[in-house]
Amino acid sequence: MQEPATASARLRVGEFEVDLRCGEVRRNGDKIKLQQRPFQILSALLERPGDVVTREEIQQKLWPTDTFVDFEHSINTAVNKLREALGDDAENPRFIETLPRYGYRLIAPVEVVEGNGAYLEAEIPSPLRPRSQKTGLWLGISSFVVAGVALTCIFAFDWFHLRSRLVGGAHAEHIGSIAVLPLRNLSNDPQQEYFSDGMTDELITALAKSKSLKVISHTSVDRYKHGNRTLPDIARDLGVDAVVEGTVMRSGDSVRITAQLIDAHSDRHLWAESYERELKDVLSLQDEVADQIAAQVGIKVAASQQTPVASTRQVDPEAHEAYLKGNFYWSRSNCDGSQKGLSYYQQAVAKDPAFAEAYVGLAQAYFTLGDWNCLPYEEAFSKSKAAALRALELEPTLGPAHTWLGTLAFFHEWNWHGAEREYIKAIQLNPNSAPAHMFYALFLVSMAKQGEGLAEMKKALELDPTAEFTNMTSVHILYLARQYDKAIEQANNTIQLYPDSWGTYFWLGVVYERKGMYEQAVEAYLKSKSSQDAKPEGLDAFRNAYQKSGIRGYWQHVRDSARGEGLEACSMSSIYARRGETEQIIDYLNQDFQKHCPSIRSLKVDSFYDNLRGEPRFQDLLTRLQLQ
Repeated sequence: MQEPATASARLRVGEFEVDLRCGEVRRNGDKIKLQQRPFQILSALLERPGDVVTREEIQQKLWPTDTFVDFEHSINTAVNKLREALGDDAENPRFIETLPRYGYRLIAPVEVVEGNGAYLEAEIPSPLRPRSQKTGLWLGISSFVVAGVALTCIFAFDWFHLRSRLVGGAHAEHIGSIAVLPLRNLSNDPQQEYFSDGMTDELITALAKSKSLKVISHTSVDRYKHGNRTLPDIARDLGVDAVVEGTVMRSGDSVRITAQLIDAHSDRHLWAESYERELKDVLSLQDEVADQIAAQVGIKVAASQQTPVASTRQVDPEAHEAYLKGNFYWSRSNCDGSQKGLSYYQQAVAKDPAFAEAYVGLAQAYFTLGDWNCLPYEEAFSKSKAAALRALELEPTLGPAHTWLGTLAFFHEWNWHGAEREYIKAIQLNPNSAPAHMFYALFLVSMAKQGEGLAEMKKALELDPTAEFTNMTSVHILYLARQYDKAIEQANNTIQLYPDSWGTYFWLGVVYERKGMYEQAVEAYLKSKSSQDAKPEGLDAFRNAYQKSGIRGYWQHVRDSARGEGLEACSMSSIYARRGETEQIIDYLNQDFQKHCPSIRSLKVDSFYDNLRGEPRFQDLLTRLQLQ
């Protein structure tokens, strides 16, 4: 009588047959000697073929919490014995891939053995080979058949997990939001960290083009790069339904990416795949990975894009590397970082003049250098606009280029209609762009559209809940909307995340000052200066000025210091507004108008100018600015 299929729980891994019920491994019918711990590690890897099994997961599975052993040594020993039994090589693995200091992955093909000894023509996908839907279907059926027997094995084996892994495309009931955790750098070269960071950011950007999926920004997921929080905890922090994690390794002229999609509520793996491409094809690779992830959650990526030029063309590998380095340095949010970023962006466009994203890099670097007074703002803003326009010539559907054009129109050109048009276009092209929503929020509140502005601010915070920029700018927006208590609460929350956020301390000081809480205001201002590396003796001078002559004395010392350092341009009007000197305020505001200073973009709603609103000269200025 033929043995029924349900009486066997056997898998074929390469040339080896694994009997999960009996704990045996055979090769060509000959039993391979394998101790209990190595076999249990093999079972754990077979539960999630193609996925990474962490060292912590192996520790929890093999050793109870009350067992006292040297886990690191014991795991290493067990894995080495398993490799020895399989004839595997850690340097050039056929079966088990090591992720240094993190875990292991089964990369060999796997077949399910039927009860009559025949093999289904199916395999678990290796990291470099896509899986067909037909293969996944056969494996799903077979896994379901043998699941009953597997439950009786003395070695715990998660058949439901295996079934979902083999079937492929196992959707969660509903995934409306997702976070892509920082891809781990497997190159063993810390100098390549910029590459893994850049690939993470670009994968997020590719996914974020969907209108149907909320995608958390890179700046909010980056804080989990070196943490120990579990995936469900991270998902709760970020308010998402699913998480993507993976690895990236660059070797010579090729790049290899692995990615897996995990249901955040059940911690269940829904999909995993690996890819290897030449560096020149890296842009199309990112879109391919994004498309496959999106397919798992039942949405389409880039539905708003009609001509995805950059996603289909090749890019010069050296230009792409320079671009990623530019992003790495620019994200440091200081003058030195933006200068280094600018240099790398310039190298990128020199290597590949058709690289649209690199021109966006130039636009953002020049803008921040001008906005922070690191470069003369007239020169910086002019070059920023030229770079953004060039990016759109190369790729008209590049959302970030529209964001920077809108911000230049808002901050510098005072082209209010143009600014709003660009922000709306940027959001249409990339609904998950937190910077686009946040800049648009600042614009709307400055135009006295508080309700609409606060709604956009909320969207930005949902997309980028822990980023310094979104949180700090929210304090500014709440101040302009005259929601002072909420602004203080937001500032304190931001400072908990970023204790050295000079911008947050500055806006906290502004809010305290408007509430008449002058001592708290001055302390916040001094913390802002301290976070910008002000010298102790300089801080003492500001504090003494306040203690001697109150808040007017403090601002007089600010004025004198600005003049002494040659920083009078675009700063005197706000200083005199704090001192309440009407004639000087209007004189300096007119100078700001002539110089196109970014500082007067919010003149319509800034409460420090309330005592001037009845003055004819002030009303004339608002008319010239087309703010009334």
